[in-house]
Amino acid sequence: METSIRRGTLLLLAVVCCFFAYAQKKTRAENYSAYLFAYFTGNTKNEEANRFALSNDGYNYRALNGNDPIISSEKISSTGGVRDPHILRGEDGAFYMVVTDMVSAKGWSSNRAMVLMKSKDLLNWTSAIVNIQKRFPGNDSLLRVWAPQTIYDTKARKYMVYFSMKHGKDPDKIYYAYANDDFTDLQSEPKQLFFSPTNGACIDGDIVHKDGKYHLIFKTEGEGAGLKIAVSDQLTGGYVLRDKYIQQTKDPVEGGGTFKLNNGQGYILMYDVYTKGRYQFTKTTDFENFAVIDQDVTMNFHPRHGTVMPITKKEAETLISKWGRADDVILSAQSRSVKNINVRFDTSSKKLYLPVKPSTNLKAFQPGFINFPGVAVTPAKPADFTKGPVKYTVALKGHQPVTYEVSAMENHNPVLEGYYADPDIIYAEKTGRYYIYPTSDGFNNWSGTFFKAFSSADLVNWKDEGTILDLPKEVSWANRNAWAPCIVEKKVNGNYKYYYYFTAAQKIGVAVSDNPAGPFVDQGKPLIDKFPAGVTGGQQIDPDVFTDVKSGKSYLYWGNGYMAVAELNDDMVTLKEGTTKVITPDKTFREGTHVFLRNGKYYFMWSEDDTRSVNYRVRYGTADSPLGPINIPENNIVIATNKEAAIYATGHNSTIQVPGKDEWYIVYHRFNYPRGITMGNAAGFNREVCIDKMGFNPDGSIIPVTATHEGIKAIR
Repeated sequence: METSIRRGTLLLLAVVCCFFAYAQKKTRAENYSAYLFAYFTGNTKNEEANRFALSNDGYNYRALNGNDPIISSEKISSTGGVRDPHILRGEDGAFYMVVTDMVSAKGWSSNRAMVLMKSKDLLNWTSAIVNIQKRFPGNDSLLRVWAPQTIYDTKARKYMVYFSMKHGKDPDKIYYAYANDDFTDLQSEPKQLFFSPTNGACIDGDIVHKDGKYHLIFKTEGEGAGLKIAVSDQLTGGYVLRDKYIQQTKDPVEGGGTFKLNNGQGYILMYDVYTKGRYQFTKTTDFENFAVIDQDVTMNFHPRHGTVMPITKKEAETLISKWGRADDVILSAQSRSVKNINVRFDTSSKKLYLPVKPSTNLKAFQPGFINFPGVAVTPAKPADFTKGPVKYTVALKGHQPVTYEVSAMENHNPVLEGYYADPDIIYAEKTGRYYIYPTSDGFNNWSGTFFKAFSSADLVNWKDEGTILDLPKEVSWANRNAWAPCIVEKKVNGNYKYYYYFTAAQKIGVAVSDNPAGPFVDQGKPLIDKFPAGVTGGQQIDPDVFTDVKSGKSYLYWGNGYMAVAELNDDMVTLKEGTTKVITPDKTFREGTHVFLRNGKYYFMWSEDDTRSVNYRVRYGTADSPLGPINIPENNIVIATNKEAAIYATGHNSTIQVPGKDEWYIVYHRFNYPRGITMGNAAGFNREVCIDKMGFNPDGSIIPVTATHEGIKAIR
């Protein structure tokens, strides 16, 4: 009887303990209110280190510790660098992080180790190096150990670490092993978990348990490259491949990482688009269909292969207290009225300048500074910025409050949101709107692959019309270097047609549409793919199209290092044989020809120097014919760097005349403001489009234009 009572008591205690453990786990999950992003940033030794960022919603992230490492790689690794951090909340309340022990400078097949890390508070971490080749015999041919991750095995009641390894000439395969209780070593020899049935590399595994199934997301290479999913009922084997790619881009990707949204509305799959220096975020509810949500995501850093973990308010406060900075908070304005790439901040004087979009109500403007747990920004209500700077105080838990002077001003330059360059502009008779056709910029070494269009009724408020031509999808003869387009509107048999000339892979093509915003259809082959007679250097780039109202003829101009012209046939998609002519004006000519007619005189504009140079600028000459010769005035600079306003590298322009008026504007690109001047050569592919007023003297000479931030007023 007594034994039965004891057994019943023990059983009751076990049930109570299980209930409280379940209730504690359920409550903890329901109380997640923020997200922690662990990542590294690049391939230099300083960049190969663990960094942290916070988000309130899983979409908008701010780096902690000024985007500096939160742990010294030298102290925890054998190579001096770590990559690919994966962070996990343990079943025991601790936090687990595993990283690749590697520096890329030593080669992609140079590492044999990973680092296991553990923490009770997300601030203080213990670490242990596990060198697979030394730890487990029989791995003499091991070349690399990549991208470890951790998951709790509920059946084995142990933490399982899984990672890819490459032996000799074999492809990379995914292995697993169990960690010891202290998370300082692997207690079992690695076993193969999965390999790609296509016999390509299989790396960057990420396991998600959903609806009783284990979803292994991995990157494969060989016959194709990208992310795929294999599914199993068991954690440690039996994975069946779903043989389709799930990334939503044609660019190479790696480092897939998945996390569940705190609001229960699905999962985020993110991955590193490493050749373009960006991340892509997608959303899914079923791991079958993935929708791109990049338009909703913001970051003030550029991550490489990382992972996100939901955290509580208290944990977020702890991280802010340790690694939060008031300067980072004041730079976090989330208002959609702010031109985020043009924010200027003086760290010494604590003065912040926020450029806002047209028609922003500055009498009651709310910058929308991010409000993490442990952060208070005052005033919290909209403020009147029309009377001058407004003082804001940032208080972080555990830190002294800091006060800033914040100014907000409506400047119309740049006119387009984001990085764009080489703008061509037209007024479309069909729609009664203006259209800008730029190079899509912001890609390393001018590596963009698509073109967009923007429209406006007043030259100030611009609508993004979306992608109008995508090289990989819609152009058979080139898939890279989408540069410097131009366009012309023509009436053919009573209907408007639009002929769009563009650069791709250093060749010039033409696409046609019935509408100025597309879609455009490429003609299937390049229009220009070789040097004109007598030219041996330069590039076949930067087309410009001009229709002469005197003769009705249309001409195409192009060239880098030389200026060429040819008459277009009536079909507008072929050149008239025997009309190609080289008319380079002088030694200042580099690229970016633009031609227009005013008062019977033909104006030729071009850009001097290199687009990466602060001396990039526009010059002009005139002629009595669209074929030249070009007469060059003594003082022929149209627009150049304005150092006083910190506006640099103003070039590659077009012009627009307001219909029916002798009112002219110049459309050009410049380095990004204010960051460009600090970027070195990279400023040359992080450019932005601006518009300023252009005028003429009585003799027809162009009055030099001063580049401004203010830009122009909306035209009527």
